[in-house]
Amino acid sequence: MKVNSQYNTKKSLLELYNKPLLELVFEAATMHRQYHDPREVQMSSLLSIKTGGCSEDCGYCPQAARYNTDVDAQKLMTVDSVVEQAKNAKENGSSRLCMGAAWREVRDNKDFDNVVEMVQSVNELGMEVCCTLGMLNENQAERLKNAGLFAYNHNLDSSKEYYKDVISTREYEDRLNTIENARKAGISVCSGGIIGMGEAVEDRIGLLLSYMEMETPPESIPINALVAVEGTPLEDQKPIEQWEMIRMVATTRIAFPKSVVRLSAGRTKMNMEGQALCFMAGASSIFAGDKLLTTPNPEFNEDMEMFKILGLTPKAAFSDDEQPVSLPDPIIEERKKKEMERAQQLAEARAKHEGFTPRKVTLVD
Repeated sequence: MKVNSQYNTKKSLLELYNKPLLELVFEAATMHRQYHDPREVQMSSLLSIKTGGCSEDCGYCPQAARYNTDVDAQKLMTVDSVVEQAKNAKENGSSRLCMGAAWREVRDNKDFDNVVEMVQSVNELGMEVCCTLGMLNENQAERLKNAGLFAYNHNLDSSKEYYKDVISTREYEDRLNTIENARKAGISVCSGGIIGMGEAVEDRIGLLLSYMEMETPPESIPINALVAVEGTPLEDQKPIEQWEMIRMVATTRIAFPKSVVRLSAGRTKMNMEGQALCFMAGASSIFAGDKLLTTPNPEFNEDMEMFKILGLTPKAAFSDDEQPVSLPDPIIEERKKKEMERAQQLAEARAKHEGFTPRKVTLVD
């Protein structure tokens, strides 16, 4: 049961969301145990491989170039640096690495070639690889799939109706098209939203309805609480109560029984008791590490202590599906071939002129 047909209308979902909290959590916990191991929680790491300088105007995002935040634009990380970060994350217990780039859309250039290589390299470490790179077309999705990408993250953020109050540089349909392109390539879809942006409860329900209308809903649905950043249009939004996160997690779990519900941004505003209720209500993934792209997050040691107290166990990679096979990328292979040919030509040229002594010229007055 990918979608719970008992709650497939706006009215029924609203009634579910507004149930007495403990009843809602109990129903969600009961559903969670039917399809998931209630003690398993996946530890994932989120790495910003290209920070800042984005041309979008997402009202919540400190990486937008038009906003005056403390985030400075940086170039794409090197493949070696990403692999090193992935190894550290794996040693600390993460089984999934999500790589985020502050791009409006993927462009067919050397930067994207490097991302493809990153996917290949991290997949070979035995970690699930997820990317969030903005909009992408079918060919780009196919290249990522062949490289070994396990999941593509592209959030809808909110309901279709409220979306335009937060973002104007990308249409809701653009996001749906990117999700469909990832789906066509055979990539697992990770897509969710942010609550606390000033939206009504009806907009939170509208977000879930957007996923219910899909032929195949997302395999994982991250639930984020807004982290208001100074310099962004949403800087003055008050933090939501942790009970709202618990309600949203529980409602999502009941509506999408088989999907992985991810407790994502905003955990620093939640105490352990609040997070424990989220896990009971069906959250089975967290982002570990001290930073989520550019915003704060609990540290590894703090999360491991919480796991110990609550009796949770880290979920192994590829528990839900087989590890993808990384295939050679024709574009990268051709580029490397040309680079090797050029290097060989230069080496031959140097060898040919090795020991060459310029002819002495005597000037005559």
